[in-house]
Amino acid sequence: MLDVQLGELLDAAPEGVDAALGLVEGFDEALTYGFARLGDERAEALTAFAGALAGTPVGERLGEAVAKVAAGSVADEHLAALAGGRAALLGAAHDALLARLDAALGRTRDTGDAAGAHAEVADNLLAGCRGWLRELAIAGWRGVDHDLVSSADQTIEALLAEPALRGLAVLLDGLATELRASSPVATMERLPARRWADLWTRAMLLAQRGPWPGEAEEVSGRLLILGADVHEHATAVRVQVHAVLEPSGGGPARLVRTSVAAAKVDTIVGPTVWRLFGGHPTLLAALAGHRSLDVTGMPLLPGGDLIWHDDRASAGDEADPLAVARLQLGVATAPAVPPLDRHPVRIAEPVFAEGYKTDGRTLTLGGHTITFDLDRLPSCGPLTPALLKASTACVGLLHWDAGRWTLQPLGVQATVKKQPVAAHTGDWAQGPTDPKVVKAEAKAGDVVAVLRERAGRLLRK
Repeated sequence: MLDVQLGELLDAAPEGVDAALGLVEGFDEALTYGFARLGDERAEALTAFAGALAGTPVGERLGEAVAKVAAGSVADEHLAALAGGRAALLGAAHDALLARLDAALGRTRDTGDAAGAHAEVADNLLAGCRGWLRELAIAGWRGVDHDLVSSADQTIEALLAEPALRGLAVLLDGLATELRASSPVATMERLPARRWADLWTRAMLLAQRGPWPGEAEEVSGRLLILGADVHEHATAVRVQVHAVLEPSGGGPARLVRTSVAAAKVDTIVGPTVWRLFGGHPTLLAALAGHRSLDVTGMPLLPGGDLIWHDDRASAGDEADPLAVARLQLGVATAPAVPPLDRHPVRIAEPVFAEGYKTDGRTLTLGGHTITFDLDRLPSCGPLTPALLKASTACVGLLHWDAGRWTLQPLGVQATVKKQPVAAHTGDWAQGPTDPKVVKAEAKAGDVVAVLRERAGRLLRK
């Protein structure tokens, strides 16, 4: 029963998770002020950090790296060991939390290896990346200024020109952009130390031998959509669709994700962002029309990510996402988690709940309460806090952040003026259906079309 599942999930964090995160916090504090000026307290924190991993395969190298850094020697190999140790601690916390979630939900998870082989890339590009990350570690976030941030520009430009390294390039560019906007960091009262350390760690590990893309298998079958998670920033937007894949020829159903992304400007907001995905009409139609998709030869990575090709999908039958969640989530197999994705903040597991009570901010079921993550509600769809307050069924994503579980709604069944109403984040993928929103969009004009026309005019010149 869902109330029992919720109770098991919301018990205290698994043993060791808080201790692991405390050690990571000590590492992040040292990185904040820079490895060039550790001081006794931060040196002790790094020693404790290494001591916790002394009995692991990385223990010896990590202990040596901490000793060298504390003595003032900061080499690439030492930073790689430190990044690996930090990732190992967070990975252990992730695994404990995910095991608790799987046990509570009765979810089966693939135990296969989701790691891939390293791509062949030019080492000089990776060396440039490691060099900038080393300078950041030596200076610390408090020592970052415009000159240090700008020194990454040439490296990022070179990485962007190499297809296999574009993921790393975007990661570095994102970190550099945040640091540039915050510079000089020394003047900030508070800074996102955990987030920046996460980005630094991932980049440092990817910069050792290149990305681990994983070997894709081609899959065919029926794709049943659960919901769409919209990640929107000032200059980019990504739609990540969570779904259940029923393979052709039989076999267990599988939980999968697929993503499409687009560049944007900060004036493109609300329902208008969907117009940026005109190259994926089949996917958008399925989201808006609550239809299944028949996919043929779609590449699937070991971590459960479908590489979307719109021309390899066709519209299927109607498929209510809430009905899909009710019937399929209990039997679908979840994918293994790739090594670099083993981080508590990356947990986003689809779940279904019904028959609960809610005040619009929290969901209560069987005497157990979980908070809705309202900050993740996108402005490009019809799902609102008011509908959540009137809801009786919900499909969403479970996250673990800041020491607690939260539920991000992707779709709900609600009662409004005594009438049943369903709302999902992808309902406006082909344009808004709310007359008020349609009128507001018409008044504002087609921002995307105007910007494209201006861009085309500039290019013609």
